[in-house]
Amino acid sequence: MYLKNPPRIKVLEALGAIADGRVKVINENECEVISSEGDRIYKVIIKGDLVNSNDNGTVYRNYVGYPIIACLMLLKKLSFNEKFSSALKGIPWRKLNEEYKSYERVEEIVFNIAKERNVNRWELENFIKVILDELRRLHLRKT
Repeated sequence: MYLKNPPRIKVLEALGAIADGRVKVINENECEVISSEGDRIYKVIIKGDLVNSNDNGTVYRNYVGYPIIACLMLLKKLSFNEKFSSALKGIPWRKLNEEYKSYERVEEIVFNIAKERNVNRWELENFIKVILDELRRLHLRKT
């Protein structure tokens, strides 16, 4: 089954996970990603265009979850930007998602945080588009 592209915010969440040091590359085919609250560990497997992760987006909604995106960035299969990643450090993703129950609202909050940390919204929006285009070209399938 081919995975759908994720909601845009998942690209930002992946960048934040990397900045927080929550992504551990085990080998070229495997990563572990700790959730933003530290209470879950997502296991990511990548073998060519076959991927899997036990995060909710991948399991239940059949889109490329943020743990897969973060792993692909660290494995250099997707673009990565250190400045953008650093600007998204320390964001309480799960808390915000549960409080606002709207990815669009949380995305606005995250863009405002990034702006306070000297990251231009237009540049960040453009980077999201780049990642989503790269994901489309990868044609990832769920194992």
